[in-house]
Amino acid sequence: MTLSPGDFWVASGHHLCDWDEEGRLRATPDLWRAFLARPELLPPPEACDAERRLHGALLADPLAKLDAAGLADPDAVENWALFLSFRDKVMAQPTLEAAWLALYRGGVQGVPPLFLQMLTHLVARAAMEGEGDAFALRAAELFFRTQRAAVTQGATLLADEEVVDARHADGDLGALGRLLSEAGAPPREVELDVLNEAGAPGYFARSDAHDLALDIAEDRPGQHGLARALERFIRHVTGEAVSIRPVPVIEDANWTWHVGLDAEATRIANALWDGRKVKQADLARILWLGVLEFADPTRVLPRAKGRPVYLALAMDAAQRVRMKPQNLPLNLPLTEREKAA
Repeated sequence: MTLSPGDFWVASGHHLCDWDEEGRLRATPDLWRAFLARPELLPPPEACDAERRLHGALLADPLAKLDAAGLADPDAVENWALFLSFRDKVMAQPTLEAAWLALYRGGVQGVPPLFLQMLTHLVARAAMEGEGDAFALRAAELFFRTQRAAVTQGATLLADEEVVDARHADGDLGALGRLLSEAGAPPREVELDVLNEAGAPGYFARSDAHDLALDIAEDRPGQHGLARALERFIRHVTGEAVSIRPVPVIEDANWTWHVGLDAEATRIANALWDGRKVKQADLARILWLGVLEFADPTRVLPRAKGRPVYLALAMDAAQRVRMKPQNLPLNLPLTEREKAA
């Protein structure tokens, strides 16, 4: 696949993959070479000759059946074993999307978070292929990058945590709002641009910088962009067509099913569903709510058929948002869910 001026998230490595007829990705040797070029997998200066030979052999043939048993450093043996195991699990599946699902359905213990993030980045990139709405694309960055949240002056702002931390370290401070507010520490401010209608066309040129904040407050384009991003992601990884609309609150006496999009939202929504008393401070952590409906009700479990599925996104006590997109295919009330289990 060639790059174009309207491309985005080039750093995902999607251009190093093969694409099948359904728009799903297949790993290639060049994709694995990109993994091997990561600083985490480059042999350090003190690496033994055997580790350097192993790295060189994998660069030459990324799919070679090798092992790390002969390395001098036990930590290096473990690190390479983890990489080779991850590579083999991914290659055992027909597509990266199938590998992503298989990993989360089977348990990701022993898989380095970095590898999971890189794989999620690729799956999200394929899911958003052809999307022209900058707000949906910026919202989809939540699938693979941690955010810092700030609720201020009628806005609900999300900013990339890595970018925020880097700018604060560089002294690049400003008056956008409290994008950093850690428990027990005085608030600090960081200057970032907020994505708006006028600047939306410029998103593509700076998409890999992850330096645009997104406002997901009620009726803002970012609120609807997140709904669209979730629709596309669900369709891509499960094959299910859904419609999602943001809502300000859940008012449903027959509340049947919900999916928390992160650990904090799951905890809070579970407590509400169980009828337990929830502190106001916890409720204030909910940043976004949505209602999901399936296009094909025959694919839905009987108890949830014809009923809306509520989605929730929240920040934690440190105002971080760590979305878990795997919660969607694992927890939506699909008949396939029972088969997978």
